[in-house]
Amino acid sequence: MIRNIVTLTLNDLAIAFKNKTIYLILFIPLFVFVSLQLVDQKDKNFQEVKIGLIKNVEYSPVIVASIKATDKLFAISWLASEEEGRTWLKEKKIDGFLVASQKEPQSLDLLVLEKASFQTIAIVEGLSALQIAVEGKNKNWVSDIKSLRDSGIQKQTLPTWILMLVLLVSFIIIPAQIAEEKEKKMILGLLQTPVRECEWLLAKLFLGMILIHLAVIFLHLLGRFEIENSLSYFAFIAVGSFCFSSFGIFLGFLCRTQASARTLGVLFYLPLLLPSALSDFSHKLNAFAPVLPSYQFYGPIKAILLEGGSISGFSLEWMYLCFVGLVTYSFSYMLLKKRWLM
Repeated sequence: MIRNIVTLTLNDLAIAFKNKTIYLILFIPLFVFVSLQLVDQKDKNFQEVKIGLIKNVEYSPVIVASIKATDKLFAISWLASEEEGRTWLKEKKIDGFLVASQKEPQSLDLLVLEKASFQTIAIVEGLSALQIAVEGKNKNWVSDIKSLRDSGIQKQTLPTWILMLVLLVSFIIIPAQIAEEKEKKMILGLLQTPVRECEWLLAKLFLGMILIHLAVIFLHLLGRFEIENSLSYFAFIAVGSFCFSSFGIFLGFLCRTQASARTLGVLFYLPLLLPSALSDFSHKLNAFAPVLPSYQFYGPIKAILLEGGSISGFSLEWMYLCFVGLVTYSFSYMLLKKRWLM
């Protein structure tokens, strides 16, 4: 009995090595470790943040002098008006700006893009440290924090869930289905008919795009989320689904079996999901994430959902996504013509 159990266990381990499933056991802890290293660590030095001050607002001389004295903590930008400050916030030229409080005299309101971001935390901690150092335990300089993306927590997390759904379909479902059809010789059978390679590829591409749109629409129906610019929103969903569905098809062609396709899909799924979703909470991730196609999709989707943006303002992003989709589609076509691993 013990011998049989040991034999079967060793056989399962051998299958895990053969199907490359064991790679996940090594990759996931390594990826978590690298991600934790990229997340900003606690230290005594504040990150330099870009703070805006409006020219026609009468700030306390103590506050202005204190901020100017800490050139390693704050980089000051002088704004012509509050409207310009809001524009600069949306364009991420500044991390926040101070305006006179309407509720409490001699106090200031801090306007930021998002309350739950490392920039907001850095500004609040920096101003609090300056206030304590200059005036001691006196009344706080900032009486209120206002956000341009002042929506409920459910809607604020919606872009992350949308990104997760798109990547889940593209890198988990699509590659496994492609590998299954290769493994069962279904593709070779279809190609013996009048069906052409490009027709088969386009059918798989449309499948991925339809599944992604169905998942997104179903999520919106369940949550009853409102969309200010639905045309731009679904147009960008279409561009993103084209890009990542093409990517997923390409990954499916690189694998011989379903197990290896799922493993390879996870190897791409996590690095594309987490850095983009966590980019608002770390300077390091925020600097690294823009090179990923997932971030070029996640950023505009967040702006369209939370700020009422338009696809016309993200021409470079959708061009980048289209380029990645066309490149991976072309590679998939080349592998299909060569009957790769079939």
